[in-house]
Amino acid sequence: MGLKGFVEGGIASIVAGCSTHPLDLIKVRMQLQGENSPIRAAPAQLGASIPVSGPPRMGPIAVGMRIIQQDGAAGLFSGVSATMLRQTLYSTTRMGLYDMMKIKWTDPETGNMRLWKKIGAGLIAGGIGAAVGNPADVAMVRMQADGRLPAAQRRNYKSVVDAISQMAKNEGIGSLWRGSSLTVNRAMLVTASQLASYDQIKETILKKGVMKDGLGTHVTASFAAGFVASVVTNPIDVIKTRVMNMKVESGKARPYAGAADCALQTIKAEGPMALYKGFIPTISRQGPFTVVLFVTLEQVRKLLKDF
Repeated sequence: MGLKGFVEGGIASIVAGCSTHPLDLIKVRMQLQGENSPIRAAPAQLGASIPVSGPPRMGPIAVGMRIIQQDGAAGLFSGVSATMLRQTLYSTTRMGLYDMMKIKWTDPETGNMRLWKKIGAGLIAGGIGAAVGNPADVAMVRMQADGRLPAAQRRNYKSVVDAISQMAKNEGIGSLWRGSSLTVNRAMLVTASQLASYDQIKETILKKGVMKDGLGTHVTASFAAGFVASVVTNPIDVIKTRVMNMKVESGKARPYAGAADCALQTIKAEGPMALYKGFIPTISRQGPFTVVLFVTLEQVRKLLKDF
């Protein structure tokens, strides 16, 4: 029973991850907007202390159109191999572990699991899953971000295997777990908010008799869960993306000393709302991703119920 939960969760996660990859790519590009932009001094007659704004920020549609113009429609799936590996490692682990804990911690008399137990199961499952999948996560971020760089500065990874091998060779094995503390924290929050809220909202809908157990209930509960997860995790996601994408050159100081330094630099240079950069594509991606994830999961469970 436990192994089946890993298989079901893995299949649903890979389908959801691949189908929403273009939205995730746009989100990453938006989160990196404004990073490392030079601070230009105002003309002397205007007062040197007056900051001059950098290039205008682009919205999700404009970012998507630029990707298509530069790399063609296939550019929207840049890094999809890393997404598949990430979902295979990270999501399969977290979904399977959550399912195991859910079975163990569910009250046999009522058939329900208390909310705090769902949140606890999500935190544990998400943390372990993120630690397992971090190398693929770093590779995915870099492959998605590569297209925004000038041609001479691109890493030009051929695949997720090439990305991981080059990072290990050029930057050391430790680079594969760069930003892992952020990845683990984010995964704990997203799993707890996503899986726990889905189960809780679904149970409430069925208990109140608002809808019957079917596609409508699954879509409603999963979209609501996606919104909750987006609000909770977007700030950590922005910092994680920037830390993972930073280019470390020999003999030069790192752009960020760590997650806290990255957060402080981002807020200082771009304001606190910079932590919600890419929120529209995040919810645009998290919503459909969560819907596809749980709808696919429910269907896979039906297909494998006799196994």
